[in-house]
Amino acid sequence: MLVGEASIPYSKILIRATNWVGDAVMSLPALAAVRCRFPDSEIVVLARPWVADIYAGETSIDRVIRYHAAGGLRDWRAKWKLARELRGERFDCAILLQNAFEAALLARLAGIPRRIGYDRDGRGWLLTDPVAVPKAGEIPRHERFYYLELLRRSGLIDALPASEQIRLDGAGLAAGRGSSRFAELGIAPPVIGVSPGAAYGGAKRWMAESFVEAACRIAGQQLASVALFGSESERSLCESIGESIRARGTPAANLAGKTTLREFIDLAAACRLFLTNDSGAMHIASAAGVRTVAVFGATDEFATGPTGPLARVVRQNVDCSPCLLRECPIDHRCMTRVTPDQVAGAALELLR
Repeated sequence: MLVGEASIPYSKILIRATNWVGDAVMSLPALAAVRCRFPDSEIVVLARPWVADIYAGETSIDRVIRYHAAGGLRDWRAKWKLARELRGERFDCAILLQNAFEAALLARLAGIPRRIGYDRDGRGWLLTDPVAVPKAGEIPRHERFYYLELLRRSGLIDALPASEQIRLDGAGLAAGRGSSRFAELGIAPPVIGVSPGAAYGGAKRWMAESFVEAACRIAGQQLASVALFGSESERSLCESIGESIRARGTPAANLAGKTTLREFIDLAAACRLFLTNDSGAMHIASAAGVRTVAVFGATDEFATGPTGPLARVVRQNVDCSPCLLRECPIDHRCMTRVTPDQVAGAALELLR
């Protein structure tokens, strides 16, 4: 970076979003830092459709461009068309929060004069500011600092800002919409949200029967309903859990596969409490300011856990955890040893 370059008043900044919901939420402090540094610039996020709605209510940005082309080396006609459209926007700076080669190539094809990103995936030659990836111990462990450090190392910010918690700017409005939608669906408040799946793999999933036990205990004490959330592929899992909860006398609605991301954000924000694994749903619920209890096993809560005083992580320390594997090769002890009493206890403490 040239001396004094950080003070350039960029008029239009393009931020390439990450492709996973949890990563998108954890990158929000970086977007806020860019806005703080360039209060008068137009800041635009380029995002995949399945994460784009996370940014809809963020005051840090002006608009979102949805990126529909297939990933990798496929669908180059659509990518070239998007590059031409971006060139017409005349961005003067691109900040690539996504680590892929494709993100850097697209910014280069779009003719954006300053291109900032981590030097990963063989793309350094496409960047004007190829930034060295932080080594272990160089920055705080939580992934939100990974995105903030990109800004610091490229000279866009002077230091890592205080970042005690991640919050969605539009959480209050989302909660209002969610409450109205729950009423339309006949789901009586208060509502306990439950998300028993995890896109990364089975190693991150707490036992279905344990979710049943914990949800029933909490809902029974709170006189609450239960709403189950997940993807289309998790609908049968959620229905099985819902049937078991209903058999114990607690109302339970299966909404898995029935909500868009924006609808899920609204409904999650309207929940009194949210039970979940380490997942995108966990990050959204926590960032919406909802009391969130997350079960961790294979993954590291210090790196990807929920943030703020309304979040609790429940885990059992075992010698092989965190392994970061998609599937457990042995007996899944990190999850089977977490009891429903531990999770329900953490939840009820939060509710008190």
